[in-house]
Amino acid sequence: MKKIIALWAVPRSTSTAFEWMLRQRGDLTCFHEPYGEAWYQGEQPLWPRATADSVRTPGLTLDGVTAKLKTAAATDAVFIKDFPHYIAHLWSDELLAMFTHTFLIRHPAKTIPSMYDKWRDFHETEVGFPEQRALFDRITVDAGAPPPVFDSDDLLAAPAEVTAWWCAQVGIEFMPAALQWQPGARDEVSWWDGGVFHANLRASSNLKKQPRNYIDIEDAPARVRAIYDKMLPHYEHMHRHRFVPAARD
Repeated sequence: MKKIIALWAVPRSTSTAFEWMLRQRGDLTCFHEPYGEAWYQGEQPLWPRATADSVRTPGLTLDGVTAKLKTAAATDAVFIKDFPHYIAHLWSDELLAMFTHTFLIRHPAKTIPSMYDKWRDFHETEVGFPEQRALFDRITVDAGAPPPVFDSDDLLAAPAEVTAWWCAQVGIEFMPAALQWQPGARDEVSWWDGGVFHANLRASSNLKKQPRNYIDIEDAPARVRAIYDKMLPHYEHMHRHRFVPAARD
């Protein structure tokens, strides 16, 4: 089995746009949050806001996702974009050895208000920063050095440089042509509510900053600000290890 290239991110971190860019290459079999789909709407959903009438997909399980990834990686070059908190309870040396680990971070002052904009009742355990940091630290210890980590702001400020660096880190060719695409449907990444989270991506044609139309963290409800305060140290810890492109130096 070939190593699966993994981008471990947090929700609302530009990770789907990065995935969409990689899909333009044509040489990677890409999986969009397969563990997340099972966590949210598998046979036994684990998300804390699940109710009796939440969507269930018969036959969809976390173990089944792992088996599907292994099957694909037996013959194809595979990329997965997902969030570590979906499978933190399953981490084992065997599971983690399947992946070439990379990490995308984004400041919680941007991700958390964006989550609040979409889900007023989002739960702290859906934010993902503690688990992302925990996995980053575990891989750092296992490898003896930090794995590749980059920041959304840097990616959007210098997309070609950051993407070229990332490709070098995971051992694939940098394809500049993949940085451009046509606006349109994004059905491949739209398993949740028909893609309500991807309006900007549908209108996009490249990796670039998007206008923010959600609340500032200072103006958010106390509950949301308290979650932000808990998440910030995890982001800052990983931020110290990020790749800094020349354009941002």
